[in-house]
Amino acid sequence: MSFPENFTPELVVESPGRINLIGEHTDYNLGYVVPTAIEKKITFKFKRNHTDKECNLYSLGYNTGFTFQLDKIAKSNVEWENYILGVLNEILLRTDKLRGFDCTIESKLPMGSGLSSSAALECGLAFGLNELFDLGLSKMDIVLLSQKAEHTFVGTQCGIMDQFASVMSEKGHVILLDCQSLEHQQIPIQIDPYKMIMLNTKVSHNLASSEYNTRKRECEEGVAILQGHYPEVTSLRNANNEMLEVCKSEMSATIFKRCSFIINENDRVLKTANALKSNDLNLFGALLYEAHEGISKLYEVSCPESDFLVDFSKQYDAVLGARQTGGGFGGCTLNIVHKDKVDDFVEAASKAYKAAFNIELDAFEVKPSAGTYIQN
Repeated sequence: MSFPENFTPELVVESPGRINLIGEHTDYNLGYVVPTAIEKKITFKFKRNHTDKECNLYSLGYNTGFTFQLDKIAKSNVEWENYILGVLNEILLRTDKLRGFDCTIESKLPMGSGLSSSAALECGLAFGLNELFDLGLSKMDIVLLSQKAEHTFVGTQCGIMDQFASVMSEKGHVILLDCQSLEHQQIPIQIDPYKMIMLNTKVSHNLASSEYNTRKRECEEGVAILQGHYPEVTSLRNANNEMLEVCKSEMSATIFKRCSFIINENDRVLKTANALKSNDLNLFGALLYEAHEGISKLYEVSCPESDFLVDFSKQYDAVLGARQTGGGFGGCTLNIVHKDKVDDFVEAASKAYKAAFNIELDAFEVKPSAGTYIQN
């Protein structure tokens, strides 16, 4: 399908990607995370088309679109369409106010980069339709229905973090989020004279979805063993290293490693929140390096390219810390780099990465930004 050239939107919504500073894979284990939205985002342009059921979506990035009827929502064989259809399915379960609409989508988020383009897509669509049709959904409703859409239509059993960060973030702050209670603190972040620099490995996430669900099952297996000794352990956020040692002989080496990573990662998240509150950037950087070691060796969701970039950064005094971000198997590394040395570091990393893997590195700065909003 081609979209009408004279499309004039009634509403424009900006929905950001996110970075998670620390707390990888802790969200679906009901632990803690420290995410924030970033300036890179997806732009949605909406218009009511005055039909009861016909909807037309067009992706400028994919240069393709699709048409569907609100009373015939079903899973698609095209992956990106399921993020859209899943959200609409969840909205229709909650309200009968939705009507036909046209929408264009333009993404400035690199796909598969670990910046959660999927949550931005889900939340931006729900946010815009809520506004366009006065559906009466709260921000938390939008977060929860977007997560549910990913579970049901996409098949990724994601935690709450990505959608929460995409909607709830405040400019200049990071969020300390308890993924069990959803209690959260907005923490002002001052990292000058350092900058947050992302290095995009450009490595595909082709394993991320299936392995993500595998890791979730492995953690659940660990919890079941722990519960045999400690009935109060309903998720790994309730466990500690002493409990884990008691149960070690009943676990496979793999399950032990997975549980060990999550327990220690939760501890690192809380230490990071305190480090940011007290502006202890050296501790923040050290915790990032520690986290990457766990991501690579214990949780085993890194890849040679990410490991290479993190190891490379350790040669530079101007870099306080680095780690792979996102679900795993590629995407970006987050690097805390002194502002006077950013260009030198990026140039050296790009040259070394090209020599090692024959891939051109992408680098960009991220800043904590506002969550999903209406463009004025």
